[in-house]
Parts: sequence; C-alpha cells; structure tokens
Amino acid sequence: MQISINANRCEPSPMRKFHPLAVAAEKNGKKIYHLNIGQPDLETPPAYYETIRNFNQKTLAYDASPGNPLLIDAIRKYYAGLGVSLEPNDVLVTTGGSEALLLTCLSILDPYTEVIIPEPYYPNYTTFVHAAGGVIRALPTNPWEGYRYAQRERIESQITRNTRAILITNPGNPTGVVLDQDEMRMIADIAKEHDLFLICDEVYREFCYDDKFGVPTMARFDDIQDNLVIIDSVSKRFSACGARVGAVITKNKELQQAVLKFCQSRLSVATIDQQGAAALYSVGTEFFQRSKAEYRRRRDTVISGLRRIPGVVVEEPMGAFYVMASLPVDDSDKFQKWLLQEFDDHGDTVMFAPGAPFYETPGKGINEVRIAYVLKQQDLERAMEVLAAGIAAYQKKVMHVTSPSIDG
Repeated sequence: MQISINANRCEPSPMRKFHPLAVAAEKNGKKIYHLNIGQPDLETPPAYYETIRNFNQKTLAYDASPGNPLLIDAIRKYYAGLGVSLEPNDVLVTTGGSEALLLTCLSILDPYTEVIIPEPYYPNYTTFVHAAGGVIRALPTNPWEGYRYAQRERIESQITRNTRAILITNPGNPTGVVLDQDEMRMIADIAKEHDLFLICDEVYREFCYDDKFGVPTMARFDDIQDNLVIIDSVSKRFSACGARVGAVITKNKELQQAVLKFCQSRLSVATIDQQGAAALYSVGTEFFQRSKAEYRRRRDTVISGLRRIPGVVVEEPMGAFYVMASLPVDDSDKFQKWLLQEFDDHGDTVMFAPGAPFYETPGKGINEVRIAYVLKQQDLERAMEVLAAGIAAYQKKVMHVTSPSIDG
C-alpha cells in the first residue's frame, strides 16, 4: 500500500506537533504558557450562545451547500459597512477559513502550478497548496527588514509561466505586517496586469493597531473583481475559533462554480454553527474596539519582554496577534523540545511555534519563533520571564556559551 505523493509533501503543524511532549510535561507537574496557537481567550459574544440555546428545529437537517442564507446576508451586511457590495452568490460559506483556503487551492491549481507567497507564512498554506498538487514560490523577507515584502520588483521577479496566484495575509500571520493602501493597490495592479488570482486572507483585518490603516480589505478595489478571492472567518474576529465557520468571497463566476462543486461534495457546513455565526455579525463596533485595545496591550507586553532579552531580533507587529522573532539559539525546534523535556523555571515553561516551517526556503527560520500573544497580560509577563530564563540556560547547558546577563 502507498500514501499519496501530495500527502507526503505535507508537514506536521508546527503549532501542534509538540502536543505529546506538552502532555508529558504537564503530567510531570510543569505549567506551560501556551504561545504556540492563536487561540484567543477573549469571551465569545453572548449572541452566539443565545442563538444556539434557542435553536429548536425538530430535525437537525443539512443546510444549503453554499451556506445558510441568514449567514450569507449577515456577511453581506458586514461588508456593506466596509463599503463593499456583495451579491448572495459572491459568498460561499466554508468550515472555517482553513476549508476556504483548501477549496480555493483545489479550484485554481493544477499539478506543478505555482502560488507566490511572502515568507514566513502560515504553515498550513503549505498543506493546502500541496494537497492541490501545487508549488509554493516563496517571496523572501527577513526579520531585519521587519518582514516587509510589498515591492513591485521583488514580487514580479517571482512570476513565471506557471504562476496562478499570489497569496497574502493582511494583517500578517505570523509577522503582524500590515499593508498600507499604496502597497495594496500595487499588489492588486500586479495581479490584474499578469492575469493572476489574488488570494487575500483577511481574517485578522479588525486588528490593526495604527488607526491610519483603518479596516483594510482588498475588496474595495472594484477593478480586480475577476482576480480577487477573499478568505474570511469568524474565528479570530469574534473569538469563536471552535465554531468553524468561514467563507470564500469572490465575484469571479467561474471560480464560484468551481468552489461550489466542492461545497456540494462535502454537503454543508454545520447547521447550528452557521446560525450562531450569523448572530455574531450583529455585534457592534465597540466589541472590536475593546478586543483591539486588549491585543495592543498584550503586544506591547510581549515586545517589551523580548527586547529585554540579549540577542533577540524583533520588530513591533502592526496587526493580528502574532510576533515573529529571531532568538539567540542554534535551533528553535530543538530549543522547544528542551524547554518541554528538560527545563523549568520554578515549575514553569513555555511553548511557541518554531520558525522553520513558516518558510519554504530550506535553512531559513531555524532560530526564529512565532509567538501568539493571546494570553492575559499577567501570563504574558511571566511567559517572557520564563523564555528569557530558558534562553540563558539553553545557551549555557546546550550551546556551551556564556550569555550576557538578562539585565544587561
């Protein structure tokens, strides 16, 4: 028997692959500060639970394959508030943003066709592209430039005869990079001029920490309707990751029909979750304002803590709730294992996502990590103390170097 080539091309999730080691560490009495997964701890708006409790259909039936009309109308109303007009067929509801990305890749890629993605990028993009038989053509960045990539020459140099799409996350996961309007317009122009799909993962758009960015969306550019695919989700926006409700949003009619075939083959998204998700869109702007203010405080706590550690290279993220940092260690994957198996600071240790799987280019990101600042501020302060102590101990015991004092 044989496993498929596409499956073998995929790698384990760096956010989840250390779970068995974490379980063992906790059994041994360690407390772990989980900075590895973007699971917000902010309360999900009550409207979701109220709708679920009031659901009283006698038979829990399949919902419509394109999505529940109530939810589609709620999404359309939300986009209207952003100045974007959508028709019902422009929205296809999916099982989270992950399925939205997977179905998009399955619909536009053939074997060995390419998607340009700025690296570092969300590692599951690799799985989605490879599942469709495609190839990632990485757009290089680095921590010393703040992971910025929006340069016409840099992007166009990656385009080949096999390129089908450009895929960006805005605001960025894992970097927190936010594109300004001129950068967005330039990337939109490139996609239009080269007849490429522009896939924009915008699930963090409500979390931009500089008001000059507003609430960014590529959907405001009317002249790229045939090129544009928006990936959306309730997971991060409403702190409702477990609802597993997302959407593919596109005005490209051929792509709509292609994605719909896959939607029909998986029958429907969970009926009750769609009802609850529709209610989430009734939440007012004050919810987003409170959430953004809380994440900004958490970001500042993490950045302050990281900058106190000698040898760390980090730029302040301007959006989402992640930061990518270069640590003064030889291998962040090996360092993470050591933190879980051999280290604790008064019974505490920490988890992050090692950086190499966020890159397509071999050898890059070896000493980088992604940190999700989704814990309460007090826990983040302690997590930064534990990380600092862990780096100092690792340098001494494993790397056999004498590190400077954390206090300078």
